Amino acid sequence: MHLLRLSIHATPGARRTEAAGAHGQALRVRLAAPPVDGKANAALIAWAAAALGVPRAQVELLHGASGRQKVLELRFDDAAALAAAQARVACWMAGGADA
Repeated sequence: MHLLRLSIHATPGARRTEAAGAHGQALRVRLAAPPVDGKANAALIAWAAAALGVPRAQVELLHGASGRQKVLELRFDDAAALAAAQARVACWMAGGADA
């Protein structure tokens, strides 16, 4: 397995779920789910899985279940998939919106 740890600054209650550039060293992600009953965390995991091309079971919330600062760990089957995900995250961090 190839791992990617991703620091996230989550903004729940947005109009739609999307990457929104950098917030310090973290990726800012707007979430179209409210921050109640784990809905925002579930939306974040679903978004990350879909956007980075892995099954939801390969995305884990390591830290920050009750705050805006979160850490996700994504597991990729091969180095090429990991490299593609890292390139996509770099694009988002630079302000690109290819999500």
